[in-house]
Amino acid sequence: MMTFEYLACPYSHPDPDIREERFKAVNKVAAKLMKEGRIIYSPISHTHPIAQYDLPKDWEFWRTYEVIFIKLCSNLIVYMLPGWKKSIGVRSEIRIAKHLGKPIEYMEPIE
Repeated sequence: MMTFEYLACPYSHPDPDIREERFKAVNKVAAKLMKEGRIIYSPISHTHPIAQYDLPKDWEFWRTYEVIFIKLCSNLIVYMLPGWKKSIGVRSEIRIAKHLGKPIEYMEPIE
């Protein structure tokens, strides 16, 4: 069975410009990983455009969706953008992955 890697990064922020910057940064790293032949699911890449249609931008709303994807993935990649250690979503994704016994890879930001 083919599987995928889950790419976590911080997103929620009161400033929409910072959310947009994070969205672009994670898209860039997702593309890099995909060029390497890795199968990547980037929840921010998928949900940011959808959330623009009057949906909440916080972890509480998206938790149910992301738990399902973490259960199905082979591992979790934490993209360590500034704010990742304080991110409720990233901390929750790490906790869920650990609980499920998923390997976790920590990745430094790329230029």
